[in-house]
Amino acid sequence: MGGGGQQTESGEPAKSAGDGGPGAVGSGRGGGNLSVFTWEEVQKHSHKGDQWLVIDRKVYNVTQWVKRHPGGIRVISHYAGEDATAVVVQDFQALRERVEKEGLLRAKPLFFSLYLGHILLLEALSLGLLWHWGTSWSVTLLCSVILATSQSQAGWLQHDFGHLSVFKKSSWNHILHKFIIGHIKGASANWWNHRHFQHHAKPNVFCKDPDVNMLHLFVLGDSQPVEYGIKKLKYMPYNHQHKYFFLIGPPLLIPLYFQIEIMRTMVTRRDWVDLAWSMTFYLRYFCCYYPFFGFFGCIVFFTFVRFLESHWFVWVTQMSHLPMDIDHEKHHDWLTMQLNATCNIEQSPFNDWFSGHLNFQIEHHLFPTMPRHNYQAVAPLVQALCEKHHIPYQVKTLQGAFADIISSLKKSGDLWLDAYLHK
Repeated sequence: MGGGGQQTESGEPAKSAGDGGPGAVGSGRGGGNLSVFTWEEVQKHSHKGDQWLVIDRKVYNVTQWVKRHPGGIRVISHYAGEDATAVVVQDFQALRERVEKEGLLRAKPLFFSLYLGHILLLEALSLGLLWHWGTSWSVTLLCSVILATSQSQAGWLQHDFGHLSVFKKSSWNHILHKFIIGHIKGASANWWNHRHFQHHAKPNVFCKDPDVNMLHLFVLGDSQPVEYGIKKLKYMPYNHQHKYFFLIGPPLLIPLYFQIEIMRTMVTRRDWVDLAWSMTFYLRYFCCYYPFFGFFGCIVFFTFVRFLESHWFVWVTQMSHLPMDIDHEKHHDWLTMQLNATCNIEQSPFNDWFSGHLNFQIEHHLFPTMPRHNYQAVAPLVQALCEKHHIPYQVKTLQGAFADIISSLKKSGDLWLDAYLHK
């Protein structure tokens, strides 16, 4: 989308959807049933209580509809005053049609059944070891690793249901999502949806993607460090952030920040359904482990499991995003925005399992409802499309991706220090 006063990329002005479209804008320049607007006019309607967006060169007033959007108010609000056309590259439209025709958006029930089975088997194995071998340090440590593995894998599975990629009926996905994230993990489906759908709508965009809101603990990308440095902002010694990342990043995200944020969100928003699901997790957990560790021991054991899981989660989720382009809104087309913010990790059976197939991060962002077992099939098609249009398609080794997290933090920290000292 161009700047103020410009028209659509095809050179034609955006038009309203007319009387037939839901939320269609019925005023503007032009006559008859179809009104014509410049981008400058559309951009004026980008505030709370007055939100328009453009889809396929048609203007929609979504002010009231955003309240009913399944992804939450903020997902659509991030596109207010913009072109929110889902696909802007003609070749990608053809690719999506091919994907649908070849059935790559259909899930294999056996895959997800076995996946859930192996999670439940790990949970049972942990209890079995304690029943048979007792609570020695070695057995307790082994059970912690097993439970952390189970919890991490449950995290990837709830992600599948959250994206509605398992069942045809959305309601079934929602129910299983609440069961996995609530009863198996003790978290909130609505909290996750609120954060994650914003991430997919505007990945790596400051003020729109919650995943890059670092609460002043880190500076990311190339522009934010310079902005902080010029303003002489020093909430943390950012030139050392690649070092203290190991102390406050992977160890604390889930057991401290997420734990507090999830509970606070459920209570303040009066989300009693999710809170009830979450409480079934804690009830089951204490019933299972209280006989072995007692109340205080259960809390310590639970915290240590979350500590291990947090390392797994942070490294996997950040390896495909943190080293990529992170900046303020640039109004790129949807396809370019997704590719600039994501990269892939080499395919292997271990990488697929370890990351929950999020090593195919590019394909996941382009086809968020696609069942993960089909990412490998569509990846060559996506790569060919990117090569045709000269769009970078990055694939890294797992070790290289982990190293890039640290190097990107160091680079951003050095940019901050240079601006802080010399500008």
